[in-house]
Amino acid sequence: MPGVIVREDEPFEQALKRFKKQVERDKILSEVKKREFYEKPGVRRRKKLMAARKRLLKKLKKMRQYE
Repeated sequence: MPGVIVREDEPFEQALKRFKKQVERDKILSEVKKREFYEKPGVRRRKKLMAARKRLLKKLKKMRQYE
């Protein structure tokens, strides 16, 4: 769990900025969004396959540009 100790004479905004960076680095928000709703295993599997297909097509498209 991320936590930030506010230093002496440190503005609150700066401490909040450090906290937000730490949360982003730990990928907490993306994990919360992912777990917000229950996904059936089949739906999860289909999403994973679609993401892999999308990455592959993007990679092929990039390779064709250099030919």
